[in-house]
Amino acid sequence: MLNSREVVEAAIRVALTKDREEEKQLCAKYRQQDISAAGVDFGGEYITSITKIIERAIVAAKREGLISESHTEEGAVAGAAREAVSQIMTKAIGLNVGGKIGIARSGPHVSVCLFFGIGMLHLNEMAIGLGHRVI
Repeated sequence: MLNSREVVEAAIRVALTKDREEEKQLCAKYRQQDISAAGVDFGGEYITSITKIIERAIVAAKREGLISESHTEEGAVAGAAREAVSQIMTKAIGLNVGGKIGIARSGPHVSVCLFFGIGMLHLNEMAIGLGHRVI
């Protein structure tokens, strides 16, 4: 079984993919290494987007078979996503955010990485938020 560091690294790499094709190739590579992974985009005003970001992480994890529809597994992804969102709060309050969610799981380890562009127009700050849970 893989350790938490390897799962966290996979989530980060998925969140940093440039497009869907690169994401699909990376997820296929991770499947061969016993890591399930998924990615999904997000965007909007930070405060109003928090719930949507957490929901999108859960939906993507279920859609790609990383978790089942149990409260425990959904709660683990929600908790990891919430942790990742909270890590960039001071930079993002009052601004628009957009980016990608990377989710990875192997065995009991599940990680959620949020790659954020924060700001307006082309004047963006970049940030990564990361959460990990054990199911």
